[in-house]
Amino acid sequence: MSISASQATSASSQQQPANSRGRVIFASLIGTTIEFYDFYVYATAAVLVFPHLFFPTGDDTTALLASFAAFGAAMVARPIGSVVFGHLGDKHGRKLTLVGALLTMGIATFLIGVLPTYGQVGWIAAALLVLMRLAQGFALGGEWSGAALVATENAPVGKRAWYGTFPQLGAPIGFIIANGLFLIIAAALPSDDPSMPSQAFLEWGWRIPFLFSAVMVIVGLWVRLKLVESTSFEKARSTGTIQRLPLATVFTAHWRELILGTFFMLATYVLFYLMTAFSLTYGRAPVDAAVPGLGYSYNTFVLMLIVGVVFFGIFTLVSGPLADRLGRRRLLIWVTLAIIAFGLLWVPLTGGGTFGVMAWLIIGMSLMGFTFGPMGALLPELFPTNVRYTGSGVSYNVSSILGAALAPFIAVALWTAGGGSPFWVGVYLAGAGALTLVALLISKETKDVDMER
Repeated sequence: MSISASQATSASSQQQPANSRGRVIFASLIGTTIEFYDFYVYATAAVLVFPHLFFPTGDDTTALLASFAAFGAAMVARPIGSVVFGHLGDKHGRKLTLVGALLTMGIATFLIGVLPTYGQVGWIAAALLVLMRLAQGFALGGEWSGAALVATENAPVGKRAWYGTFPQLGAPIGFIIANGLFLIIAAALPSDDPSMPSQAFLEWGWRIPFLFSAVMVIVGLWVRLKLVESTSFEKARSTGTIQRLPLATVFTAHWRELILGTFFMLATYVLFYLMTAFSLTYGRAPVDAAVPGLGYSYNTFVLMLIVGVVFFGIFTLVSGPLADRLGRRRLLIWVTLAIIAFGLLWVPLTGGGTFGVMAWLIIGMSLMGFTFGPMGALLPELFPTNVRYTGSGVSYNVSSILGAALAPFIAVALWTAGGGSPFWVGVYLAGAGALTLVALLISKETKDVDMER
């Protein structure tokens, strides 16, 4: 007598124990927390430290742009990482792929903490920094989609978007830990000039957050090594539907979903990096500089950012149940419309004193939570199991080039062209939102798709 697909799945489930809810949530959350912590540590250092220690061009704006260019290099490496890790994850399983991504990121971040500076070895220092940054991007290219799959492929019926918010929650938590640690170090090593770190901070203090990453990676590895593969992947393996070349299958059979997924993420990425990397530059720039900013000290503005990121975390969690109830597409259309409106309100908000700047940060970060949270379920739902790691990862990370890699660089150029006004930066955000809105309007709802297909 033949065995039905449901019976085969049931037998596979008995042989391969399911991951508990706590294990799924913690494993998807801890990895992305560490990965985003590492990324934020670099982003903060790219503003505070690297222009002085690795790119001393003699011109502050040129040095900052060079530092942001190195920052953006990681975004170019991310799609490559998504292809490599996606191939391994779709052919051999999610578990070991996630372990490899976490190790790669952790080692690269630790090594940044021991790099020599330009004053010690010249241009080799900048080259090594870019190399480590590429390794970070390569690792994050494989991390996010794997963590999202761990969450969504193990989610109960009707709660997939809720579970999908936990890997997304790693972004605000990683930000708070990274910037909180930098804030503590900056307070312990105070500077007489609020626009510049202290000498002790530049000499050795900045290295501590990079070195601390090793401790977090050990915890993350311990959790992830306890994972077992999801039922959907085991079903794909047992039924022989694993693809020899997942990337080729994605491009030939799922190219429409690939393009849509890339543009779904565009506004999210632009908003994400404008509200973190660019805002830290704009907020700290003196009001009487050649390109004026808001004139806050580093400590003050980072505290304001952390308050905003708390709202990022809250609304990331809120977005999950809403996306499960309303649907991903419907929720994101309204959120994207709000992002477009927000982009056009930058000047009145940032010109409203501390109250206005705080409102700007809170509104931007709240919208970030609402748009970022549902992506943990939406992108994996676009693709079948046998190419899901590759498809969701490539969409997510190609969008990082269009959005995140270019956003800080474009923002600084627009801010400079505007004579210190953020008007054109806000217009840039609104334009990215318009492209995402078009992608959402021509897409279909995915909340009821079968994840074992």
